Amino acid sequence: MEPIDLTYRTMVSELAQRSLDDAFASDFSIVGRFVAVPVKGRRFWYFDEPQGGPVQKRRYVGPADDPEIASRVETFKHLKSDARARRKLVSTLVREAYLPQPDQMTGAIVQALADAGLFRLRGVLVGTTAFQCYSALLGLRLPEAAMQTGDTDFAQFHSISAAIDDSLPPMLEVLRTVDVTFREVPHQMDGRSTTAYVARSGFKVEFLTPNTGSDDHEGKPAAMPALGGASAVPLRFLDFLILEPVRAILLHRFGVPLLVPAPERYAVHKMIVAARRRAAGDATAKSHKDLRQAAILFEAMAEVRRHADLAIAWSEAWSRGTAWSDALRQSLMAYDARTRDLIRDTLASGFEALGEPFGPYASAFPTLASL
Repeated sequence: MEPIDLTYRTMVSELAQRSLDDAFASDFSIVGRFVAVPVKGRRFWYFDEPQGGPVQKRRYVGPADDPEIASRVETFKHLKSDARARRKLVSTLVREAYLPQPDQMTGAIVQALADAGLFRLRGVLVGTTAFQCYSALLGLRLPEAAMQTGDTDFAQFHSISAAIDDSLPPMLEVLRTVDVTFREVPHQMDGRSTTAYVARSGFKVEFLTPNTGSDDHEGKPAAMPALGGASAVPLRFLDFLILEPVRAILLHRFGVPLLVPAPERYAVHKMIVAARRRAAGDATAKSHKDLRQAAILFEAMAEVRRHADLAIAWSEAWSRGTAWSDALRQSLMAYDARTRDLIRDTLASGFEALGEPFGPYASAFPTLASL
């Protein structure tokens, strides 16, 4: 994998900083004020905006212990938009650094939801569109073939959606600012709920949430108070993926600041999901794509010396029970010997860096288990 020149990596950082600054400035009027609110032992920033008389509108901003949020609370009155300069940065990174850019529809959808406040409300972009962000995040050119997509998925913890006391505008209205043909897709198990929206072109937007409770929730839509009337599909293993997301930039128009899963979590999660797809006997093409994306990220993170991050994610998933460890074993067996060796060596280096033994995980790799 070819590293991105330092000049372009610096441009990515500058674009991400400027884009987040501008989004923050656009979200909040200078006539309001920030207040820190304690919730269950932590403090969270909210923004109070006068609505006339004694009435104020309170909007969720983010955790007070997030240094990037805290610094912008301090300086937000001095922030200003520099859209033209940012658009030039995006153009340069796409044309000269050959970093991936989403198709127009995908970019416009992510932009619209970002502007509506989805990522401010701790929503996370997941799936292949999120994968497109990892080239810039890791400073490497990743294979384009693994980045093709026809829809866009977003996820949010139900606990966050219910607790923040804020919401997006009506979801269908937001999507129709991009394409007026978007319509709600009634959920099969509950036609009163909508977890997905589809445009006449077939482009689909879907909302997901972790299922960490009873199997009774499987397949049933979950009401999400912060998503503008949208519900979400509860999925197993998703809590692992979207825990502790990272900030990234989507190279669309002026740059879209957003949250994506940490790449090490994305890689391990894709291996688990690939095994589950095969066990269900469907979605073979998607399973192959999952495995390919996971292998690419293992190789990329080894290239940038982030072995320990992968080891930590692997250890956490493995320790969650036999369903998790069995899925990882099954996906390892679906790889060729070269890829298995790559994953083995990367994890072994990671555990060595952590000062922890790799032995407990060796049985997943036949070449080691037979020694």
